Parts: sequence; structure tokens; C-alpha cells
Amino acid sequence: MSIQNHLEIAVKKAFVEIFKIEIPSVEFQATRKEFEGDITIVVFAFLKYVKGNPVQIGTQIGEYLKEHVDLVTNFNVVKGFLNVSINPSFFLDSFYTMYATKNYGTLAPTPTDKAVMVEYSSPNTNKPLHLGHVRNNLLGFSVAEIIAASGKKVYKTQIINDRGIHICKSMLAWQKFGNGETPENTGLKGDKLVGNYYVAFDKAYKEEINVLLAEGKTEEEAKKQAPILLEAQDMLRKWEAGDEEVVNLWKTMNQWVYDGFAVSYKNLGVTFDKNYYESNTYLLGKDCVTEGLEKGVFYQKEDGSVWIDLTDEGLDEKLVLRGDGTSVYITQDIGTAIQRFQEFDINALTYTVGNEQDYHFKVLFLILKKLGYSWAENMYHLSYGMVDLPTGKMKSREGTVVDADDLMAEMVKTAGEISQELGKLEGYSTEQKEALYKIIGMGALKYYILKVDPKKRILFDPKESIDFNGNTGPFIQYTYARIQSILRKADFDYSEKQTISISEKELSVIKTLQQFPETIQLAAKNHSPALIANYSYDLVKEYNSFYQSSYILGCENNAVKIFRTQLSAQVGETIKSAFNLLGIDVPERM
Repeated sequence: MSIQNHLEIAVKKAFVEIFKIEIPSVEFQATRKEFEGDITIVVFAFLKYVKGNPVQIGTQIGEYLKEHVDLVTNFNVVKGFLNVSINPSFFLDSFYTMYATKNYGTLAPTPTDKAVMVEYSSPNTNKPLHLGHVRNNLLGFSVAEIIAASGKKVYKTQIINDRGIHICKSMLAWQKFGNGETPENTGLKGDKLVGNYYVAFDKAYKEEINVLLAEGKTEEEAKKQAPILLEAQDMLRKWEAGDEEVVNLWKTMNQWVYDGFAVSYKNLGVTFDKNYYESNTYLLGKDCVTEGLEKGVFYQKEDGSVWIDLTDEGLDEKLVLRGDGTSVYITQDIGTAIQRFQEFDINALTYTVGNEQDYHFKVLFLILKKLGYSWAENMYHLSYGMVDLPTGKMKSREGTVVDADDLMAEMVKTAGEISQELGKLEGYSTEQKEALYKIIGMGALKYYILKVDPKKRILFDPKESIDFNGNTGPFIQYTYARIQSILRKADFDYSEKQTISISEKELSVIKTLQQFPETIQLAAKNHSPALIANYSYDLVKEYNSFYQSSYILGCENNAVKIFRTQLSAQVGETIKSAFNLLGIDVPERM
């Protein structure tokens, strides 16, 4: 039983005996470093049940705990917070419970609970993945893994934007300028080849605009009348009409892109349980609009267009169906959401999409609630900030994006250069070195991105991310590898429980280890891999502080030597478990 479980039972009993009332729950926090104590009880939360001075209430509860609960050795009250000190023997006993059960914080899915779906990536098939997609994929995949570790069944999915005018732009440019180029005869990944033609279209489009401007057209007229744009629009109409030649080209070029994406996803280490395609879903949602009209959720204007008025909710009026009966994006999203809840036994859906779409998802969730879907309460927009570079903002049409494949290759290359400079690769074969460089480079990339709160913008500096000191992936990976070295050298049995007195440094490591299960639950609730990443760093800092000041294999006291080896092993497995939730590998040697 955890400290929280012990204390919650005792605090509830204290309220019955002292205040003659029952309380439903107790809120805990980690004790702030400037105060004495191991765990904090939030007294302010009790004021809804009992009136009085929070310091006095906290003191009464603290005195009760100290008198009636063996594991409580002392307490102090700061304003509305009761800081409780725990008997070190409890931490030692709980450590051995963790060690014996190999509990690294993750829970198996509860059979009775419905599953959760997490959507991420959702690229367009007119260009390769770029740095923005990297953050999206890493966030979505990690959040899915964290929610699964918290005890939920999770489905990972993406919707691929494989239709529309932007797709036709690449297709048309390939027809005009491609000269039969394919991934096979050029050696290019298919997504890169198609992306080149998206850039080629934009170049030709701008040239035509300049010609029209020189002829006296206004900028607006020139942009609308450029011949290449009119051709792309005509191609889209043919695609929607099922023109065989256009559809076959669309299938061919999209397959090039899918094959290219598959390579990028494998290198990035992300997977999906289900792929949706916009070409199959773009007509969904129209029936829901008809249903919403009948219910009075939507209203129709004289031109036949259908709208929803959300001004009472602080938003505005939103179009859900055009006057000609064609869908808008939100129509499709309504239909797709309903389809997913019908297709899978889920009761929650998380969308990993940049913060420029915050308004869109507010509207989507509100519409689904108004349509009467109870599960709409459990829909979540994992909104994240932009990824910036020292060189500035990326632009897809101009070909100035940071390509995901190029970035990953550069990270691995940089990891190799730094590792060689440090000179710790004696005895490694070429294959072992290359594998290690990939683990370090990709670990650096993932950790640097995931350690930042999703809502914040990131200024990504590749060199800084591969520093072997500080709050970086390689620093944590190095500690894991150091622990594995200790365990390889341990030529004795360290499986049995030891009866010893533990030091303050050892106690700090154990306390941090015990925070991991709670950190997983908190990270799942907040959809924040940053909590797992920064927990990993805190654990490594505590362990390294212990390591610097304590003999492990060289300790003369055999019981203490065994315990410290056990403690090291538990830290190593917890690092590995935490990094698995971030999609990061750990090296056995480094």
C-alpha cells in the first residue's frame, strides 16, 4: 500500500473522530524542497467540508496522524498545507516491495474500462514530413504510450489528408515537369519526390502571377486567373468525378508518398493501429447536419447554407454545410468522430494538432455535445506550440522546411561526432558504433522536444540537444549505461532483501523512485510527456548525487553493497521504463 493510501485512510478516520464528518477524498502534493516533510496534504481542500482556520485544522490532523499512524514521525503546517514526515523504514520496505514485484510504474489495461483513441501525424500526401510533424508524432505517440501505461487500452491512429487542391498541385506539376520521374529511377524517397513537385508548382504559379500583373491584372485577379491554378482546379473536379486517368495518377503518386512515410515513421519509432484517409471520409457528416437541423442545433440561411450559432458560448456563427451542399472541414470532422466511436469501443478521443487549430476544436467539441453525444465530454485537443529554428520559420511551398529525414540523419551524425570526440568507443565494431549513434542521436532529438510542455513553443537547437551534461537525453542514457556497467561487474547474488539503515542520499533516491507511478497517472491526465521526461532527469540527478558520494561495488559492508546494487538496478529499470514511454531507447554500453 502506498503512502497516499495509508494516509488517506488515516485522514478520513481523523475527520470522523475530530470533526464528526466523513470526507470523500484527500488531496496530496509533493512537499516543496524548502519545507521539511516527505508528502503534503492540501488542507485548503477540506474547507468545503469543515469551517475554520486551515492552520488549526492542519495542526489537529497532524497531531492525530503522529499519535495514531506508525509511519508518521513528524509534521508541520505552512498556511493551508500539512507537510508530513515519514519513517525511513517505510521507504525501505516499500522499495523492496517494488524490487520484488518488478514494479516500474505501469499498469495493465482494466478489462472493464473502455479504450482511448489518440490521433497524431495526419500528414498531407503532397510533401514529406518536416520538423513540425516530428513534434506532432513524438507527442502523440508518447501520450498514447503514457495513457496505456496508466491502465487504459489505447488505439493509435492518423487521418491522412490525401485529397484536395494541394494534392492536385503536386500531380499537375509532375505531369508538366516530371519527365516520367519515379522513386525507382531517381533514387529519391517517394514523399520527397512528390514534395519537389509541390514546390515546382508554387514556383510556376508565382511566375504566371507576375506575367498577369505585368499585363495589368490586380494581384487578386492574377492569383485567381493563373492558368496553372485553373488546371489544378480542373484536375480536382475530374478526381471528384472519378476520371480514370486522374484517379490512377493520384493512386500512383500517393503510394509513393505512403512508402516514403513508412520509412520515416520507422526511423522515428512511431506506429499506428489504424489509418484513415480523407478520400474515404470527406463526405461523412452530412447526415449529421440533416439530423442537427431537425433538432434545431443548426439553422439554414436563404442561400441553402447551414450554420450553427455559438455566440452564447463566446464563439461566433460557424458554417457546417455550403449552399451547394458541399462539406467544409468541420462537417467531415463531425462525421469522422462519430464513425470512430461507432467503430471502436472507446469513450475518449485525443487529437494531436498544433495550437493554430484551437478554435476549430472548441467548435467541433461543442457541436458534438449539442448533437447529444455524451462522449463529447471526453474529447481532448492536445494543442502544441510551433517548433522554431535559429534560422527562422519554415515554409512548405517555398521548400524551406526542415525535412524530418534530414533532421534525423543529422542528429545521428552529430551524435557520432561527439561520441568520437569523447573517445569512449574502444572495442566497438562499426555496426555497434552506428547502432549507438542512432540511439544517442534519436534519444537527444526526442528528449529535447518532449521535455518541453506541449503548449510552449520550442526553439530547437540540434547541437544543444546532444550535450552529455544537463537535462538532455544523452545525459540520462549515460547514467543508464553506467548502471548497466555496475550490474555487469556485480559478481554476487543481489536478489535478497537486506536489513540496513539507509542514508539520506539513498532515501532521496527511493522517494524519487516511488513518485514514478503517480507521475505516470499525472502525465496521462494532463497529456504531458514533459512530466515523464523531467521526472527522469530528477531521478538521474538524485542517483548521480548518491553515486558520487557512495561506494557501491567497493563497499565493505556486504549488506549495504547488495542494497546499493539493488537500488542501482531499480533506478536503471525505471529510467528504461520512463524512456520507453517517450519512445526513446537506452544503450547497454556508452
